[in-house]
Amino acid sequence: MLANMNPNDKVKLIGALKDMSVSMARMDAERDLQKNIKNDVCKDLDLNKKVFSKLAKTYHKQNFSEEVQLHQEFETLYESVTANKNL
Repeated sequence: MLANMNPNDKVKLIGALKDMSVSMARMDAERDLQKNIKNDVCKDLDLNKKVFSKLAKTYHKQNFSEEVQLHQEFETLYESVTANKNL
């Protein structure tokens, strides 16, 4: 199919590739911005980067209650599994 692609389909494909490339460039720029924000605030406020990332994700998703519940489940399961280390 690709070998016999008609000229209109080739133009369409090239257009899609260009659009994807532009989108990927924007994504790269946003990742760089996020990295700089995290580095700057963690340095200025002496914060753990993992903690800041978790805060940012939770703030973005507005799912604090869900995160608290998940952490409680994790604590309970971890403690129950590791309570008897002789196993």
